[in-house]
Formats: sequence, structure tokens, C-alpha cells
Amino acid sequence: MPTTTVNDLSIYFDTFGDPADETVLMVSGLGAQCIGYDDQLCELIASGGRHVVRYDNRDVGLSSHLDGVPADLLVAFASIAMGEPIDAAYTLSDMAADGIGLLDSLELEAVHVLGASMGGMITQTMAIEHPGRVRTLTSVYSTTGEPEFGTPDPEALTSILATMTPEDTRQGRVDAAVDLARIIGSPDVFDEPAARVLAARLIDRSYDPEGTSRQMVAILASGSRAEDLAALSLPTMVLHGDRDPLVNISGGRRTAELVPDAELRIFAGMGHDMPPSYWERIAGGLADITATSTKDA
Repeated sequence: MPTTTVNDLSIYFDTFGDPADETVLMVSGLGAQCIGYDDQLCELIASGGRHVVRYDNRDVGLSSHLDGVPADLLVAFASIAMGEPIDAAYTLSDMAADGIGLLDSLELEAVHVLGASMGGMITQTMAIEHPGRVRTLTSVYSTTGEPEFGTPDPEALTSILATMTPEDTRQGRVDAAVDLARIIGSPDVFDEPAARVLAARLIDRSYDPEGTSRQMVAILASGSRAEDLAALSLPTMVLHGDRDPLVNISGGRRTAELVPDAELRIFAGMGHDMPPSYWERIAGGLADITATSTKDA
């Protein structure tokens, strides 16, 4: 099992393609394990001449979990309402530093980064705080940290918060994951049997709703990136579906509005997921933006 030590944590990663090619670091979203970036999608990206590295964030998958560290979402939301600082175990900056530490361990100086949802927030933070390490930024169905943009539908928010309440049985865990996938996914192409197989695989690999809660608190504690995004200077691609109920399309539009010269591509019918029918468009967007970079790897 490929792991490396980063910031006193064990970080799981795997790779696709030729290490001699330019690297794309793929960063996962809230509670999402790296294998959520399907092997075939990673192979498709690699076939375009890119070395793909995907990894589990802290508190998810086969990376280190901060077991026993409390994360009270109600207190965090109350702190936001009262304009008070949030007590978080870590922030998106810490999670971005994990990804940079992984690059250090792999002796990779500067790479292309792609992040979806919370992963987009992390990759935005990488570009802001570690600009010399990020060649291009691809932000997928993500947002800027400004509360007025990317607001979730109430049903989607309720469903994702429900996954942070532990289920006692494996079947209950699978059912809850499939229900969430149905609610936030691309409605016209939702494949329940495939979603059930993936949910079971993910749950058997790792199940830690408390870790997901800590990640959510990290998002809430990190605040707006708007001013820093507006100061970025790197090729940026923003991909978003027009049927996304978890991160409203306004989050993608706002990201593209803030980052100078960012390109926005809206995918009709896509929700908050990456079904196979969109892989070519996702890989194509990534290929187009990475081709614009002329920096040394």
C-alpha cells in the first residue's frame, strides 16, 4: 500500500501513467476517498500524456484519521451565525499543505492540480498559498468560501449532514450513501446499481463519519478566498454542472469571475458527481488548460 508521511500523518496515494509526463494531482472532496476518481477516468487522463496522482485526504480513506478529536457542527454553525471564530481541528490550509507535502515526498516541484467540491477549495488554497507548486488549476463544482455563492439546496445539505451520523449496519451505511448519491448526482444518468457497488466498496475500504465532520468544520473555519483568488495569476479552468444541488452553479460562476482570465465550462445536466458520460468533457477541459502552461515541471 503506497503511503508517505506528511505533517506527521500517513497519506495514501496511487498513480497512473508515466512519471516522466507532467503530473496532475487530483484532490478529493468532503468525505470522498481518492478512488471516487474512477480508475478509468484516471487512465483516460493519463492516456493524454499526464502522470496522475490521486490521494486520500486526512480523515478519510487509508490516510490517517484524527480519531477522538471532536468536531461539533452545531457549534460551528452557531459560531458563524454570531460572527465568532470556529474551533477547528485543522483548516483547508492544513489540508492543502498535506498535498504539497505529498509532492515533496514524490520529488515533484510544480504540478497541475484538479480538485472537486472541497477538493476544489483545497486546490484553490494550494494555488494561493503555494503558488510556485501549482502550474494550472482546475476547479470542479466548487466555490469560493463566500456564503452567498454555491449555496446548497436544503435537501442536499440535509442529506450530506445525515451521512455524518453513524449507521450501525453495513446495509444502512450503503443505503445512506446511495440515497445521497441519488440526491446530489446527475439526475438523467444516475445509475443506482453502479452507485450501490461503489458505495459498498468505499464503505468496506473505510468508514468514518466523524472524519467527514472534521472536514466540514475545516471548510466552515476557512472562510472566504475571494480576495486571494482575484490575485491569482495562473491558467485556470472551472468546470460545473447546471444541475448541481450541493454546490450551486453560482459557486463555479463566481470562481471563474474572480480568477483573472479563468475559463468556465458549464456541463448541461451534470450534478455533483462525475458519471462516465462526462469523463471525456472533464478530461478534455483538464487537457486544454494544462496545455496552456509552459512552465517547467
